[in-house]
Amino acid sequence: MSYFFVPFIAWFIAGCLKYLINRVRFGQEANTYIGNGGFPSNHTTVVTTITWLIGLREGFNSAVFGLGVALVMIVIFDATGLRKYVGEHAKNINILNIRDSGKLRERIGHTKVEVVGGIVLGILIGYVINIF
Repeated sequence: MSYFFVPFIAWFIAGCLKYLINRVRFGQEANTYIGNGGFPSNHTTVVTTITWLIGLREGFNSAVFGLGVALVMIVIFDATGLRKYVGEHAKNINILNIRDSGKLRERIGHTKVEVVGGIVLGILIGYVINIF
């Protein structure tokens, strides 16, 4: 399978799993939780899947695997740091209620558990794709 399709497969699997988890947790309101944030982290799953697959096929000492690990780290730092703060800002703006077009989405970043879930799911998907 081409490396090109792997991120799309990982994104689709993580998105479907996230929706199913939200459906169990929130019922009919699951549609309002579509997007950034939640378990598992789609972004982390996507970059972990392709990085893990590269490690399995090209070697864990390869330069491209090292580059993938760097990308995974950036995505994790972004998901648990910057995007978390953006969500906190949205929450404060919503409290001020100064925006006429509706509330800003407050759930943008990820918790560490959600990111770890994305890492584990990415490793599993990469492993399964490598088998086939």
